[in-house]
Amino acid sequence: MPELATAREKVGLDPKRLPQHIAVIMDGNGRWAKKQGVSRLRGHDAGAKSVRSIIETCRELKRVESLTLYAFSTENWNRTRTEVSGLFRLLSKHIRLELDELHEQNIRIDWVGRRDGVPAKALKDMDESSERTKDNTALRLNLALNYGARAELVDACQSLAADVKAGRMKTSDIDEAAIANRLYDPVTQEIDLLIRTGGDSRLSNFMLWQASYAEIVVTKTLWPEFRRRHLIRAIEDYQARDRRFGGRPTR
Repeated sequence: MPELATAREKVGLDPKRLPQHIAVIMDGNGRWAKKQGVSRLRGHDAGAKSVRSIIETCRELKRVESLTLYAFSTENWNRTRTEVSGLFRLLSKHIRLELDELHEQNIRIDWVGRRDGVPAKALKDMDESSERTKDNTALRLNLALNYGARAELVDACQSLAADVKAGRMKTSDIDEAAIANRLYDPVTQEIDLLIRTGGDSRLSNFMLWQASYAEIVVTKTLWPEFRRRHLIRAIEDYQARDRRFGGRPTR
């Protein structure tokens, strides 16, 4: 906690203007591994330290309610079979290693994305972590796995179409709220701060609906090197901006 207080004082964070929902596109594991001369899986494994650091920081900031991490996209299935199977093994490994600590810290774990194709062992670990932490309230950790924003919107539209066909609703009932309620995670609020590591300036099919008014911060820092100070810097950038939402300046 002293380290966090020092960081706050140094950058002048306003505790009343912290983003409630932070999302991260965790990019750069492969490039980090190449720089280090190790396998891509070693790069993914190294990224777990960054995950731990960012979760701890959000938990300590208190006013941050949700943290969403882009763990595995629907496009990631195009990677080699070795890398994909290794990624799911690492997922199960880190759930087992971190679950007790996350639960003790009162952190709730949720998963967003399609379940189709996800290995049974990973699904079991995912479900157990969600069930065990479902009543926790300090921070909501959303892990986007087998997730794609276009797939999410397709699934939402199909759900609405099925209800219209069955007579449970009219087409005139379909509005923004109706679509939002059919997304994978209708409870979590829209994204305030979206961080992309690795230097690329694109959304990569990540939460297109939820990020409509997000403030986007791109850093060249590769994900395995991203730590507390980088998150604090991104929040400082966020607080320096004027969020207009299409209207007049707020300050």
